[in-house]
Amino acid sequence: MSKRDLKKYLGELSKEQLEEQLIELYEKFAPVKVYYDFVFNPKEDKLLQEAKVKISHEYFPIKKPGAKWRPKAKMRRSVAQKLIKHFIMLGVDSYVVADIMLYNIEIAQTFSSQNFIKQELFYKSIFNSFEQAVNYIVSNGIFTDFKLRINAILEETLNQKWKNRYDFEAILEKIDY
Repeated sequence: MSKRDLKKYLGELSKEQLEEQLIELYEKFAPVKVYYDFVFNPKEDKLLQEAKVKISHEYFPIKKPGAKWRPKAKMRRSVAQKLIKHFIMLGVDSYVVADIMLYNIEIAQTFSSQNFIKQELFYKSIFNSFEQAVNYIVSNGIFTDFKLRINAILEETLNQKWKNRYDFEAILEKIDY
């Protein structure tokens, strides 16, 4: 069904029929419920804090009470990527999305400053996250608001002597900041 056909169909329904269909969608499909819950109660600060906790647990997992061992860091970029995609889908403010994008990189850098990471994929993955974050921030016209954090990330890659540190510089040179 095309968007035009959908508009025509919806135009033929009464207000009560439309309300019934929306309620049915709300009850039947979890993404619709999540969307409307967010639209009517957009607790962006709470969402942001929950996302930051999930991301930080990827690098610094919490030892469960009574457990004899501490879980190993998983360092999965996919966790942050899913959260970012979800935020964008919900229509969360671009400042909040940019904040979580940069936080993901910053927490990974904090982890790498304390731990030796031999997997090249880790550095490539964080570079991809950096490139996506910078592109998102520039495309939303909020670069000046995040310039200090972006530069701090670049400096940290230089300080930690990441093998791909010059790729980070190249991203910023492209945007001519």
